[in-house]
Amino acid sequence: MNNQIMNEMIIETKNLTKVYRRFVKKEGLRGSIEGLFKREYEQKEAVSGIDFNVREGEFIGLIGPNGAGKTTLIKMLTGIIAPTSGEISVMGYYPNNMKRGFKMQYAVVMGQKSQLFMELTVNDTLRLFKEIYEIPQEEYIRTRAFFTELFDVKELMEVQVRTLSLGERMKMEIIVALLHNPRVLFLDEPTIGLDAIAANQIRRFLKEVNQKKKTTIVLTSHYMEDIRTLCGRTVVINHGKKIYDGGTEEMFARYHDVERIYKEAEQDA
Repeated sequence: MNNQIMNEMIIETKNLTKVYRRFVKKEGLRGSIEGLFKREYEQKEAVSGIDFNVREGEFIGLIGPNGAGKTTLIKMLTGIIAPTSGEISVMGYYPNNMKRGFKMQYAVVMGQKSQLFMELTVNDTLRLFKEIYEIPQEEYIRTRAFFTELFDVKELMEVQVRTLSLGERMKMEIIVALLHNPRVLFLDEPTIGLDAIAANQIRRFLKEVNQKKKTTIVLTSHYMEDIRTLCGRTVVINHGKKIYDGGTEEMFARYHDVERIYKEAEQDA
């Protein structure tokens, strides 16, 4: 990938905002009955005026405490929900339109949700996703060989998915997500529940994918080792606002630990 492509913005948002309207229920039986006839609502600003730009080939960390707005931001970037206001472009697309050209160029891996088919073998699962993404046979063989060698899982190809260990299953989740060679990979807690050895393996593989395939990766994680090991740049969100955007090592050098990052970075913003 040449330098010109690497300098291109692949994700761009400007003043991106998402406001939820939610029902407020009064306490007690009387409140429940009143709510049947007269509903009161409040507005919750989950994401507030975020400017978020990612260049092609970056490996960027997205962190913040629970309820900070990270998941809402990722849902907007992947087209699951539409923003209330602001501008958003991912690979030149407005994500919520969910055009085929857009859906074929990104992937999502969530540590707590599986996209695998538990009763199938790994090989059958990969073949199923080959058909879903209409991957040409030669490209499929080449890509499968690359990832099975990279992740060292050749001996697991004919194993039923449900019999895999948690670490083995996460490897397969990543392989399935990358099988169609997406330009952007969104990762949510990919090392959750893994032991230290498996977590280190996943980090090493992700770094190689980013370097060899030049896949743009956006990683959300509560494990600071994931962020520190993998991400040259980190964006911190709290209360729906971006409070830090800069070098990962500079962030840790300045704020030292995660609690201070969330507290002091917000004061500095």
